Amino acid sequence: MCALHRSSSAPSKNGLPPQELLDDLCSRFVLNVPKEDQQSFERILFLVEYAHWFYEDNTVEKNPSLKSFNLKEFTSLLFNSCDVLRPYVAHIDDIFKDFIDYKVRVPVTGAIILDETYERCVLVKGWKGTSWSFARGKKNKDEEDHACAIREVLEETGFDVSKLINKDEYIEVIFGQQRVRLYIIAGVKDDTAFAPQTKKEISEIAWHRLDDLQPASDELISRGITGLKLYMVAPFLASLKSWISTHPPPLAPRPDLPLKGICVWKAKNNSIGNSSTVIESQSKPASDANPPDTGPGKSFRNFRFDTAAILRAMEAGFSA
Repeated sequence: MCALHRSSSAPSKNGLPPQELLDDLCSRFVLNVPKEDQQSFERILFLVEYAHWFYEDNTVEKNPSLKSFNLKEFTSLLFNSCDVLRPYVAHIDDIFKDFIDYKVRVPVTGAIILDETYERCVLVKGWKGTSWSFARGKKNKDEEDHACAIREVLEETGFDVSKLINKDEYIEVIFGQQRVRLYIIAGVKDDTAFAPQTKKEISEIAWHRLDDLQPASDELISRGITGLKLYMVAPFLASLKSWISTHPPPLAPRPDLPLKGICVWKAKNNSIGNSSTVIESQSKPASDANPPDTGPGKSFRNFRFDTAAILRAMEAGFSA
């Protein structure tokens, strides 16, 4: 266990989590993990991110008097509160910056789900913000592209594409240093039930008309003609339309369907159609997945996590 001074489990007047809670989070998510996850700061920060998700989605939800933090604030709090992390507090800004830079190099995969007329696709809206995207997420270490796509689509939409995916049918775009590969899943019935399996990650799922996703102008690719924010959608549309032009859809166009997008699931118990409320489960953040060999950031080279201190803390906890 972390060698921390224990205090009352009740939150302080300003909503800060008590030391006992921070002790538990550090022990559960940083100390009691496989040794290979303690070898570098990028892996340590993935563990801290997991602790942050748990704190926000479970602890704060059950005790609203506790303060909510963004990831950087929570990282600083945990580093300052845990003995084995505290020696690195002076470098926390560099460590966190390099972690964010590292994350954007981890490959992403997902799926473009088309209906039976190839006129509509499924998009998801993140929990925060108003941007839409195809269901996708970062790869775990040593995870195959198509396996990541199956996992992420299931987590974000509740729809299992494992029997529909074709490893050779995909569109790939490079965003900066990040590779994004989306597999084309065509011919899905429009009455399919969708509902995310993770908490506080997706706020809405909808069928959107491809014609409505076209950029509003040649200069503006981040918004569609209906005003939707589509930064992570627009770069795939030209290739998608090219694919559709050589693959006849199972069904002819359906003029009976609404011209606007069709919402099939919405968070906060405002579910629609055949959908259901969010299933209370949480996925672990993707660990490093062999990003392009551009070299780790400065803090990853200059600072190495003291695993000996972790082992001593664990032994002290076990003997207590």
